[in-house]
Amino acid sequence: MLPEITEPDQVIATISASPGRRILGIGSLYILSLMVIYVAIVRPPDIGWQVFLFVLGGGSIWIAEQMRRATAVRLELTMEALRDSNGDLLARVEDIAAIDRGMFAFKPSNGFLLRLSEPAARTWRPGLWWRMGSRIGVGGMTPGHQAKFMAEMISAMIAERSNS
Repeated sequence: MLPEITEPDQVIATISASPGRRILGIGSLYILSLMVIYVAIVRPPDIGWQVFLFVLGGGSIWIAEQMRRATAVRLELTMEALRDSNGDLLARVEDIAAIDRGMFAFKPSNGFLLRLSEPAARTWRPGLWWRMGSRIGVGGMTPGHQAKFMAEMISAMIAERSNS
């Protein structure tokens, strides 16, 4: 059963990255990149491997920075849409066809998978959500209880819509 909502833009549920997981995940990527670059500088095997190590270290820094930016925002569910706190739209509620929270679903850790009725552009916010075609994976660095509550609210919205 859905809570009583007076405004369509009122936030029903939120998901934000856990501070501990953010520190661990982003810190691990930065440490990996620094170690790889250190090896490339101090003990370069040969020029080909040295270039590979610099590219790998730079790529790790880039991914860590993308993850830092992505996990700084939170996801918000309203009666109309699932969006992030910057205003980027993940999906409109009317476009969500199904939700999968099963153990064997291809979903992020501590999260859920949404199936949309229409495919959308590919997007990836490391540690928070991704979208490929008609599937959206929500979770990663998120606490399980927040994701579970949001998934249950989306399930209730889908059930209410199908009963109407």
